[in-house]
Amino acid sequence: MSSFANLKRNRSDIAKLTKAIEATSQPAESGGKDDTRFWQPEVDKAGNGMAIIRFLPAPAVDGDDALPWVRTFSHGFQGPGGWFIDNCLTTLNEKCPVCEHNNTLWNSGIEANKDIARKQKRKLSYISNILIISDPSNPANEGQIKLFKFGKKIFDKITEAMNPEFADETPINPFDLWEGANFKLKIRNVEGYRNYDKSEFADKSALFDGDDDKLEDLWKKEFGLKEFTEKKQFKSYEQLKNRLDKVLGFEGTPAPKTKAADSVSSIKEDDVPFDTSSNIDDEDLDYFKSLATQD
Repeated sequence: MSSFANLKRNRSDIAKLTKAIEATSQPAESGGKDDTRFWQPEVDKAGNGMAIIRFLPAPAVDGDDALPWVRTFSHGFQGPGGWFIDNCLTTLNEKCPVCEHNNTLWNSGIEANKDIARKQKRKLSYISNILIISDPSNPANEGQIKLFKFGKKIFDKITEAMNPEFADETPINPFDLWEGANFKLKIRNVEGYRNYDKSEFADKSALFDGDDDKLEDLWKKEFGLKEFTEKKQFKSYEQLKNRLDKVLGFEGTPAPKTKAADSVSSIKEDDVPFDTSSNIDDEDLDYFKSLATQD
């Protein structure tokens, strides 16, 4: 467990977070709707919504060297044999049968196979602790600490705040209790997908007017993040491969052969981008996951 004194002393260490972002940008689930620790913003019938949240520093229980987020990968797609909804082993820097299969499809040079690979690509997610400042759809959430699962678009906003594009802009550590900033989460429906482009950070401000006693109490109540990248959260390669074969209709028969590649990393992530605008919402994943695990 880390100390509050260390947290306050090292709070301006944006370089550490920037280095971590650079590391996680290189190639390398828990939290369903029944997990009350998680919060997701609600939208109206038009697909619009707004909330104000504050990203919190790494939790005390995770130790001094922890980051204020964890990065996870998952797969979610439907095949002739049902749904495949599961964590991707590349989160742990291990081989994933879905990624290997997608890699083979992509490198076959056949456009139809590339389309299939795109549909089965990894979904990138981040999990952080947040304090809910304003939640117009559910005011009872205000003042609560929650876990927030979000994608690359919002993470890019965090990165831009720490590394502003223009010289007259001051870097902000969004996870800092004293000199961080509230995040105005603005959701729009753009061509059927949730869009976060209008979201932005407010000016720097201290939570609780910088009252260290209140801030320390808040910090100690944060949820641990390391559990989401523990081995027990992931099925084995063999389990995932068996499920994949069933979903794709290969069960009992060898998978069709295409031009193979040497490794999963040979897929260019610019060509097969992360699924950051999935039309499968997080609240639907539990249902689809139940379908995916049915015999």
